[in-house]
Amino acid sequence: MIELEKHLGHVFKNTNQLHQALTHISTTKTNADSNERLEFLGDRVLGLIVANMLFESFKEEDEGDLAYRFAALVKRETLAHVAREIKLGDFIKLSVGERETGGAEKDSVLANTCEALIAALYLDGGFAAANNFIRYYWGPLLEKDPKPPKDPKTSLQEWAQAAGRSLPEYTVTNRRGPDHAPLFTVEVKVSGEIPTRGEGSNKQTAEQAAAKILLAQLVDVKK
Repeated sequence: MIELEKHLGHVFKNTNQLHQALTHISTTKTNADSNERLEFLGDRVLGLIVANMLFESFKEEDEGDLAYRFAALVKRETLAHVAREIKLGDFIKLSVGERETGGAEKDSVLANTCEALIAALYLDGGFAAANNFIRYYWGPLLEKDPKPPKDPKTSLQEWAQAAGRSLPEYTVTNRRGPDHAPLFTVEVKVSGEIPTRGEGSNKQTAEQAAAKILLAQLVDVKK
């Protein structure tokens, strides 16, 4: 845990907070013993601090542009990226089955645990501890895009409108997996194009994945 605390820039006074943040639901009998409640809190703490960073850094941008940046910085893939930077997968407490199926490398597990960790920092060290951690790891990501990034669904919709096509239609075609770790398959259709499918742990993520694949398909056709 000392190595992890070095990455976090914080030594825990109450190590129980840290241990619970690292406890995946696959190892517990009840949700209360897992990191899910901390995940809920960490999501809100991350959102507040990232929103404040954007407000300070991009004074000329309107609410819409800030919202695009915000969505990119708090999405699952970004959280998983930070989790990998601090080697979080090495410390997560998973059931044998979950670890054998690659749970320590799943974006969903890494992202959720990262949020729980942010909550633990906040509870143990106050706002300053969470703020320091988030600014250290999210700061470089904040400066990465000179222009506000757009999510795949928005980009696909704008392309369809500009091309005079029907607006994208998203349909859930499959849902599998246990209740605590579902996997959705979503198909997206745009008139005149071959439908594509994407997967994700919720409908929104699957829709974004499907839109991203269709956008890539459009680029390939143009080449």
